[in-house]
Amino acid sequence: MHNVLVTARAFGRFSQEPYEILSQAGCSLAPNPWQGQKLDEAALLTLVSDIDALICGEDEVTAKVIAAAPRLRVISKFGVGVDKIAVAAATERGIPVCNAPGANSESVADMAFCLLLGIARRLPYCDGEVRRGKWQSIIGCEIYGKTIGIMGLGKIGKAVARRAKGFGMKILAYDAYPDAAFAAQEGVTLVDMATLLREADFVSLHVPSSPDNKAIIASEQLAMMKPSAFLINTARGDLVDEDALYLALKTGKLAGAAVDVFAQEPPNPASPLLGLENIVVAPHVAAHTVEAINNMGVMSARNAVAIINNGETEFIVNQRELRKGEDYVQNKR
Repeated sequence: MHNVLVTARAFGRFSQEPYEILSQAGCSLAPNPWQGQKLDEAALLTLVSDIDALICGEDEVTAKVIAAAPRLRVISKFGVGVDKIAVAAATERGIPVCNAPGANSESVADMAFCLLLGIARRLPYCDGEVRRGKWQSIIGCEIYGKTIGIMGLGKIGKAVARRAKGFGMKILAYDAYPDAAFAAQEGVTLVDMATLLREADFVSLHVPSSPDNKAIIASEQLAMMKPSAFLINTARGDLVDEDALYLALKTGKLAGAAVDVFAQEPPNPASPLLGLENIVVAPHVAAHTVEAINNMGVMSARNAVAIINNGETEFIVNQRELRKGEDYVQNKR
């Protein structure tokens, strides 16, 4: 029996299929006394000593956790972003790190547009005013005919682009490795980051968290944007310098922002961002739909099973590095 630790909080919440995939592959579930909670390093260290596979969410899978799991053969992310996983440490051990690209793309793209519409029409403020017994004219802006700038044209960015077409928007996109064929087919104009920031009425972030992307939107980048522009972030909180964002929103250098993610989650209730009326916030729920949760559960279970049964999966994020390691070992023989 393969011992699998599941720490992803929503794994199997709406369907038993992810558990059935594990069971049919001869897997047993390792005890997790904190089911439904995001686990830090200290908690994980008490659970991983005899596991063969880990299916994790936003848990702190550090190098120390990986070192404490001598039998570990695969780390399978319930989701896409692997910034909470010490991928380099896993690679050193020859452990594949898998994710589930595309499983939540449509849900996140929906949320990006939900936030975009909400901030454009000041919907949370409208809701609050009516609940407070006030009935007044609250002015927003149209999105029809406006320019959206999509930073990161991966699966989610592409899904956002398709939605933007339906709203008659001009679509700009920046990506380090752009898909020119998709751009041509969908009427997306590929530009550099500076051009996107200067010309877009709405900037939507869809790049991964990485050392190179940390605070990719800071004072300099915010200063390039139109004072009438809006920033949308459904990717990762550390992509944005939150102090710089607060200052831009407070001083009117940016019309508004809508974010589902923060650098620190949950954010400090005293964060000055939360006191502004021109920002819409959500608790990192862009991927939290029944459909996305089912997709992520199935994909993460299948990825784990494939690796521990000596099979293959196309969703290994450190595949290239693992192969380099194999080549190095073979060359040394």
